[in-house]
Amino acid sequence: MNFKPVDMQLLDVISNIKSIPEGAINIRRDGEPVIRQSSPNIKIGTNADNNGLLVEINPGTRNESVHVPVIVTEAGFHDKVYNTFIVGEDADVTIIAGCGIHNDSHSDSGHDGIHEIIVKKGARMKYVEKHYGEGNGQGKRILNPTTNIILETGATAEMEMVQIKGVDDTVRITTAHIGDKANLKIMERLMTHGEQKAVSDVRLYIEGQGGSGQILSRSIGRDDSVQVFKAALVGKNECLGHVECDSIIMDQARIQSIPELIAESADAVLTHEAAIGKIAGEQLIKLMSLGMTEKDAIDTILEGFLR
Repeated sequence: MNFKPVDMQLLDVISNIKSIPEGAINIRRDGEPVIRQSSPNIKIGTNADNNGLLVEINPGTRNESVHVPVIVTEAGFHDKVYNTFIVGEDADVTIIAGCGIHNDSHSDSGHDGIHEIIVKKGARMKYVEKHYGEGNGQGKRILNPTTNIILETGATAEMEMVQIKGVDDTVRITTAHIGDKANLKIMERLMTHGEQKAVSDVRLYIEGQGGSGQILSRSIGRDDSVQVFKAALVGKNECLGHVECDSIIMDQARIQSIPELIAESADAVLTHEAAIGKIAGEQLIKLMSLGMTEKDAIDTILEGFLR
């Protein structure tokens, strides 16, 4: 398959793909699959509506991964895809998604990814989704991911949602339904700058007895950017839930954090923490005393904060 240098640059940033890996993979470029291959335990096909993927992972599959990155390089192109992932019982796998946009034009480019993920009984899944935008054009780079996840009895999932840089507008919607003794951990990291806008709306329904859910968010707002973080925990049974949001605000940025706890059972234990503040002066002084410039010291602090 003929990939241009810009394609490989985007794939490297969002999925750490430097060459086409073995195993299950689907790469979508400007609305079309440019490479698709299944593995003995992971089948990648087209869904029933012919508007996205159906990824089926066999029960008991262990130590395997599937790559499903999307790149947009066509000026003014808006992509939309519906993907379904079914992780079979007792499987233990990693799904590496993500979207990168290169836009040198004056027209807006964007991608809407609507994902449904079903993690079957006793299965474990790690899901990594990175978003990135680049290009010298005045057109916006717009990414709007929607993720609906269902965790059946005893299932475990860890979701890492990262916005690296260059995304002008994003609305990130995540909804989860957590079953008996199932566990979900969502980690979100993002930085906005310029006049970028980012909205995160995460809602966990902890429905099963002994279920648990965590939402951990770290963000940095710079320049005149705007961030809104909404996180809701709905405890419908004996369960544990926690929301934690830490943000660094700089320049003229605006950050709004809206945690919501809804207990529908006397046995639900739900907690939240939220903090928004500037870089501590003593951190800067300490690093600058070691010979760093102020800019290097700030960059070091911000990089460490988002790890």
